[in-house]
Amino acid sequence: MSDDQGWGDLGNRHEHLQTPNLDEMTRNGLEFTRFYAAAPVCSPTRGSMLTGRHPYRYGIFYANSGHLPPSEVTLPEVLKENGYLTGHFGKWHLGIMDKYVIEGNRGGKAENQKHFSPPWTNGYDVCFATESKVPTWDPMINPPQEVSGSNKKQKDGDSFGVYYWEGDGKIATSNLDGDDSRVIMDRVLPFIEKAEQNNQPFFTTIWFHTPHSPVVAGEKYRKMYAEYSLDHQHYYGSITAMDEQIGRLRTKLRELEIHENTLIWFCSDNGPAARGGGPGLENGGRQQGSNGGLRGMKGTLYEGGIRVPGIIEWPEIITKPVQTDFPSVTSDILPTILELLNLELPKGVDLDGRSIGSILKGEKITKRNSPIGFQSRFRGNEFKVWMEDNLKLVHIVKEDSWELYDLEKDPFEKNPIQQQFPDQTEKMKAALLQWIDQTNTLNQKN
Repeated sequence: MSDDQGWGDLGNRHEHLQTPNLDEMTRNGLEFTRFYAAAPVCSPTRGSMLTGRHPYRYGIFYANSGHLPPSEVTLPEVLKENGYLTGHFGKWHLGIMDKYVIEGNRGGKAENQKHFSPPWTNGYDVCFATESKVPTWDPMINPPQEVSGSNKKQKDGDSFGVYYWEGDGKIATSNLDGDDSRVIMDRVLPFIEKAEQNNQPFFTTIWFHTPHSPVVAGEKYRKMYAEYSLDHQHYYGSITAMDEQIGRLRTKLRELEIHENTLIWFCSDNGPAARGGGPGLENGGRQQGSNGGLRGMKGTLYEGGIRVPGIIEWPEIITKPVQTDFPSVTSDILPTILELLNLELPKGVDLDGRSIGSILKGEKITKRNSPIGFQSRFRGNEFKVWMEDNLKLVHIVKEDSWELYDLEKDPFEKNPIQQQFPDQTEKMKAALLQWIDQTNTLNQKN
């Protein structure tokens, strides 16, 4: 999972960006044209992937809020119980890593201690993780103050104020310089080698910080985009550096001769944080992500905030390139993997996601026939969405306005049609409100 990578931030959709490994994955595997993050910001989406549930069910309403509660059954917990070696690498953002250490956005204060929920208490055997964001180059060092996302409490070149945690009270102290994606992958590959040596199946979540702020790229990667502004050099360069590490992962799987039956699922956690959107639009600073022309950015429930890159590579099963318009969401990851492995969740766990295993196995299904609900808070307002295949109902709570779009005919959400289809609008409105009541009730129980 990348961080703040827009739907348009792939080489096969972008005029300038170079992502050869991700592009090759699309040529070898399954590419979604409508893959969705469960939320328009990072923390809620990450929890949805691990639980198969909407974040409002367990109290993660926004970034830097709430935590993954112990009552939630996670994908690594289920897989660990069934013999898998489990590892988490990169950003966590689902709870603080230590009750007493002050770092990043939370931790070190009495009111935050209740949010202690690190990876090793949620089903992971091996951990190399930060609580929140880090610079994408030299992750432990604070970049210049003018760089968006730099730690204003720290001086340039001092510690960024975040740590890589390897377990309870264990902070990594070496091999922490240079490209952050490389720092992460340097821990992933030995984990995989160990699992293979022990003839043990493995499951990993590799959650890159790229291209979230502070966006910093090394000179090698900036030179690849020398004809563009410095902001674009850093943004594009950081994504290309991440793509290079995805290439290292794919190469290692081939060297170990386990690539055929290893499933790689790639996506972003939400849309781009850019305020510009492309070359010549400088007001985004270094956050120059592309939403591919979709409406909205990170933080919104319009398509640009939640439609993200989605790719699955699984050579043994997906033997030729496939592109699907089937709408899928990060909440689908847990039920899909469990179905593929013929595993079940404990009784009484209500999921929002659904398995898409049949699509992976080659069935040509275009209609989901099960709605996707979204809820989020952004800049003092609340937004709700109910999506039924090509139809999308948007509720802006503060204005109590309702907008209906047909994404097949109007993918850029320019022409609301609720007045033309009042009965359909009311039907979807009732279904959305019923789902909201259900998720809020379950959240209160937690």
